[in-house]
Amino acid sequence: MNSASILRVDSEIGRLQKVIVHSPDEGILRVSPKKSSELLFDDIVYLPAMQAEHKIFTDILRLLIGPDNVLETQQLLQESLEQNETAREKLIRTLIDYEELPQSFCDNLSKKNNLDLADILITGYDPIDGQVLFDPIPNFLFTRDICVTINQHLLITKAAKQARSRENFLTRFIMYHHPLFSNATEHSKLIDLNLIENFPPSKKGEPVSMEGGDVMILNKDYVLIGISERTNTHAFHSVKNYLFKHHVISNVVLFNIPSDRSFMHIDTIITQVDTLQFVGYKPIIEGGLSSFVEVHRIQGDIQYYDTLKEFLLSEISSDITFIWAGLGETPEQEREQWTDGCNLLAVSPGVAITYDRNPVTAQGLEQAGYQIMHASEFFTLNVDKIKNLQKTIITIPSGELSRARGGPHCMSCPVQRWPI
Repeated sequence: MNSASILRVDSEIGRLQKVIVHSPDEGILRVSPKKSSELLFDDIVYLPAMQAEHKIFTDILRLLIGPDNVLETQQLLQESLEQNETAREKLIRTLIDYEELPQSFCDNLSKKNNLDLADILITGYDPIDGQVLFDPIPNFLFTRDICVTINQHLLITKAAKQARSRENFLTRFIMYHHPLFSNATEHSKLIDLNLIENFPPSKKGEPVSMEGGDVMILNKDYVLIGISERTNTHAFHSVKNYLFKHHVISNVVLFNIPSDRSFMHIDTIITQVDTLQFVGYKPIIEGGLSSFVEVHRIQGDIQYYDTLKEFLLSEISSDITFIWAGLGETPEQEREQWTDGCNLLAVSPGVAITYDRNPVTAQGLEQAGYQIMHASEFFTLNVDKIKNLQKTIITIPSGELSRARGGPHCMSCPVQRWPI
């Protein structure tokens, strides 16, 4: 399949066809209590359990969309390294320079086969030499942040935090060199926020910073972008201007989010699960809580709303209903928003994956007509039942995954969905 056809996402709920994931890697073992804050990880996790939980997540995806359509970052990186020897060497030199390591390290890495090199570049550790080269990149688990498909364009994001820089280097390498994506550059389908000439700092020196968890594709005409602790206003306007100039989309919506660790991205407070249903955190979506909405239109005018709920009902559909995390009651809503009760990945309209640790939110989903099915039950279904699932929320074990502060929506980067 060529890149012109692989890049297509015009909603958050269209039937998923291809998705990028990253299985928790051995680098996470080097996240210590002293380093966790610097590396943007909230806790010290037990890696074997985390890997087992993530495997359940990806096994569900493989059954729902096919094993070849669940793309692992490490395999993508390995396959990208095989494409172009010159680019491979340039990547090694760039990372060695960025990390301020001796040039002799380049020679050692250049001798590695592509399988081992991909592992070292991700984990930061060379098990053969017993050498730690780089810090781990534990947040690579959250592939939603590395890039976003908007209609038939791929937006390569640019993280605000230095701890995520290597994720960005590796993502850019994959998107420019892997056969699935590389032709996108030739067809001007790549929007790379790291190209300073195209996305320079503001006149006040503010750099572009944006993560994919702050970008949602409501439909082919509307993209929602959150202004948060990870995505700034300058990035919003830079992306908006590019999207309008190249006629990628007609409306770019600014949603201001309180700058708080609890609400680091849009998808921590709202995700869509069906054509007319969203799961959300009531104090922000309905109550405002220091948030507001600006709808910027390609014609140049701007429409303002006090809340996201008001915007969605006014411009997307007046028939939208909301399922509130924790049934919209304190303290359940605060507890279950914190443990990603609002963070669901829709695999098709009305079929979504979420964590199993938010029982009050699950009650709300049941009241809205969904059946709640644990992963263990899902794995007993035959092929026909899996194919014909409707109005179903699949819950996955999350004792360790949830401690990393990101849910199924965060752990997935769709690059292809069926149109609604």
